[in-house]
Amino acid sequence: MSREELIKNTIKKLNQLSDNRLQEVSDYVSFLTAKIDDKIISEGIKSLVSNSKAYEFLHDEEEIYQVSDVKEKYQ
Repeated sequence: MSREELIKNTIKKLNQLSDNRLQEVSDYVSFLTAKIDDKIISEGIKSLVSNSKAYEFLHDEEEIYQVSDVKEKYQ
């Protein structure tokens, strides 16, 4: 089913819902779009930080700890 057909089919079904059910669907769609927005923002922040020169000094820092230094491993 194409995107357009899916949208038309969904609109037909939405027209059959009561006002309360329609509000529930609207709330759920808002939740989904907010999740997408949060993901986009998080990925943007990760990109900015990884491309930032502010933390560049960490790449040249020598490793002072090794796995063998761990006394107790989390299981």
